[in-house]
Amino acid sequence: MSSTANHNSVNQAVNAEKDELPPLRTRPVAASLVLTLGLAALAFGIALSVSLGAVHMSLSTVWSAVFHFNPKITNHQIIWEIRLPRVLASALVGAAFAVAGAMMQGITRNPMADSGILGLNAGSALVLSLCFSLMPGLSYNMILVLCFIGAAIGAVIVFGISAVSRGGFTPVRLVLAGSAVSSLLYALSEGIALHFKVGQDLAFWFAGGVANVKWEQLITIFPWILGAIAVAIVLSRSITLLSLGEEIAINLGQRTQLIRILSVVVIIILAGSSVSVVGAVSFVGLLVPHVTRYLVGVDYRWIIPCSAVLGGLLVVLADLGARMINPPYEFPIGALIAMLGVPFFLYLARNERRGL
Repeated sequence: MSSTANHNSVNQAVNAEKDELPPLRTRPVAASLVLTLGLAALAFGIALSVSLGAVHMSLSTVWSAVFHFNPKITNHQIIWEIRLPRVLASALVGAAFAVAGAMMQGITRNPMADSGILGLNAGSALVLSLCFSLMPGLSYNMILVLCFIGAAIGAVIVFGISAVSRGGFTPVRLVLAGSAVSSLLYALSEGIALHFKVGQDLAFWFAGGVANVKWEQLITIFPWILGAIAVAIVLSRSITLLSLGEEIAINLGQRTQLIRILSVVVIIILAGSSVSVVGAVSFVGLLVPHVTRYLVGVDYRWIIPCSAVLGGLLVVLADLGARMINPPYEFPIGALIAMLGVPFFLYLARNERRGL
């Protein structure tokens, strides 16, 4: 009798928790609309970003350069060799950061989770500083792999510190650990750069930007990011259940530890590959998933693809803004996005503190 009563009480608790959670409601029509309009806006944003710059070009010139490239035309060379790779890289890393942030928020149930806040970007930056200082001749593929390792180290340290704290994981504790570890890793990176006199080379990575992206880098990260986003979409249903609570996910047959491990691997790939190209850009993974959830609900089968599109759009527009604020000079993308991200982070932190 006792076991039956316990089983019934568990089911009642699960049902009660489901009833309490409005996130179970989804908005597929709104999600389809966001995805369709987002893709259209992203395509237009890419075209606009390629056409605008120190030398303005018409959209017809951009179309001609992309589909009827003529190496003898200077504008075609500018578009194909300089602008197109940087704009496509902006869209790609924006999608990667946004999906990584959405997955982190889902598996940790932490609304303030983001690869920049939780140490992944700082871990990659530390590895990059070591690469520039000790192994300057490394190939880009090797740097990419080492960035994955750096992101993993940052994540392990942050989650490890949070886990051994009294009371275990809480959103605020995780963010505090992430902030402390990120500060330490960035300080170590800058110290290494000063000691080995490579600060000039690392300045680009710390500020964040896509000005020097080449086709070789883009081709290298493309399959990694595309494959990781595809795996994230496959895991999306399980992440939705996990975001509702450990007990609910287990009662619905989810292997929660396996889902977390796979998700962390995907997050490391997304964050590591993005930082290797664009540098230490934070807050994309914080802002975009919250906006997406507001628009489409909390079903991660919609959140992940919509976040990818909106994240790509945000970084493409940020890159365009960075070039247009004070031409011909460029404003760092990381600083521009932080102007939006920091106030939003403080807003979330204030609400989280009220809930403690």
